[in-house]
Amino acid sequence: MSRKAFIMKLFDNCYEEYKKRHDEIWPEMVKMLKEHGVCNYSIYYDQNSNSLFAHLEIGDEEKWNKSAKTQICQKWWDYMKDLMETNADNSPVTINLQEMFFLK
Repeated sequence: MSRKAFIMKLFDNCYEEYKKRHDEIWPEMVKMLKEHGVCNYSIYYDQNSNSLFAHLEIGDEEKWNKSAKTQICQKWWDYMKDLMETNADNSPVTINLQEMFFLK
């Protein structure tokens, strides 16, 4: 099992819509994530910085790396691009975090 953590940035006044879209996440997006090895996935919001902290656990690094190439992921990124900082391919701009401590 691998754990990943990263930070993303919401645009101002987009919290409610971001939350709504994730509360209504598409079943096919959930299916794709699970098929690509995601066991747990959490996103937290920091209202002071408008930042999102994401943490996920994956069972297979190779499968996870292929998730970004799926049609549903590309569609999701396109759907979310108006709410957050994105790259040219509409993927979220992320800052990967290095794990410093883990207690099991």
